[in-house]
Amino acid sequence: MKLDASDLIVGRFATVVAKKALLGETVTIVNCKNAFLSGSKKMVLAKYKRIWKMGIPSKGPHLHRHPDRFVKRIIRGMLPYKQEKGEKAFKRITCHIDVPEDIKDEKFETVEHANIKKLPNLKYIKIEELCKELGAKI
Repeated sequence: MKLDASDLIVGRFATVVAKKALLGETVTIVNCKNAFLSGSKKMVLAKYKRIWKMGIPSKGPHLHRHPDRFVKRIIRGMLPYKQEKGEKAFKRITCHIDVPEDIKDEKFETVEHANIKKLPNLKYIKIEELCKELGAKI
């Protein structure tokens, strides 16, 4: 499955990706920086900045700044990654910030029920914007 994450809500398409990976399918996600997190910008930024400041670097919590790793970490939370089946499923998932040259000509799927237009309010933040606030150099 090759998925284009543009204009999709991360949590909603991540559930689909996690299920497909657990069933043994290889999943490639492109345009991770164009995905969205639902919630007000102020609330989401406060949540992730708090996580970023807590703990110590050697023990965690570990929060990635790059959009592709950030999205993959969200998907990992939907997998039983400490079990063997979850670990294998997590290895079958690849995320990319943009569309790589080697798969540029292929057709990508989308998840219709995860589209940002289905959100009843205008409270959301783009992954790229959130990662820049956390200090990513994109």
